[in-house]
Amino acid sequence: MQETTFGQLPAVSITAPDGAQATIALYGAHLVSWRTADGRERLFMSEASPRDGSAAIRGGVPVIFPQFSTRGPGQRHGIARLSHWRLGDHGNDATTAWAEFLLTQEDVPAELARGWPHAFALALRFTLRPDGLEMRFHVRNTGGEPFDFACALHTYYAVDAFTGTVLTGLPDTSPLNFGPPLDNVYPAPAGLTLQPGTGTVQLAQQGFTEFVVWNPGAEAAARLTDLRDDEWQRFVCIEPARVDQQPLAAGADWTGVHTITVAP
Repeated sequence: MQETTFGQLPAVSITAPDGAQATIALYGAHLVSWRTADGRERLFMSEASPRDGSAAIRGGVPVIFPQFSTRGPGQRHGIARLSHWRLGDHGNDATTAWAEFLLTQEDVPAELARGWPHAFALALRFTLRPDGLEMRFHVRNTGGEPFDFACALHTYYAVDAFTGTVLTGLPDTSPLNFGPPLDNVYPAPAGLTLQPGTGTVQLAQQGFTEFVVWNPGAEAAARLTDLRDDEWQRFVCIEPARVDQQPLAAGADWTGVHTITVAP
């Protein structure tokens, strides 16, 4: 593990024994790069995205909590991606490397905390494995009252060409050949297979209830200031999620796991 930067933001980089590497910005505990042992970047990052903490980062893996999009009365996509997390623990063994990041209500900027005044503790662990990446997201209600929350790991996969990418495993819509803009929510299947142009990527989850598949298409991309007009062709978002806020009792925990396995 080593300290580094992402633009103007402090970040942490971890390297696995096989050479795979991940970089996580403390702002949002945001995974901004994941290179497998072959040196290939597996995530998309917009060249127009701010990298100074002035706004959410576009690309990589934004952490959505406690609200998905506008499905609730609070901050769109929640407060976690707009807060500065702390590095908790980190380590490695003969085949893996990992780092864990922590956030509580005390770390949230005051203007955001006023909109969601609950006591909580989040932990997000990234583990590099020989054939992939695991993201383990843990939520604990540390207060005396229940609260409702939604969450997602909004993963931007790099693809050779959006219109040439295929996703299989979704209920009733398999295979899904990408073409028109997408913003669809599907019940979470046991697993998905993404063919981004080169190789195959297996996606699995535990704890989440949906997969969200999103790409803005050319017209909507042109309206996004943090995405260049042609960049929509280079990614697809496939995110494990709980899109509707659900209750978590005082003192209770919830864990969601997203596992990505890469094959040649």
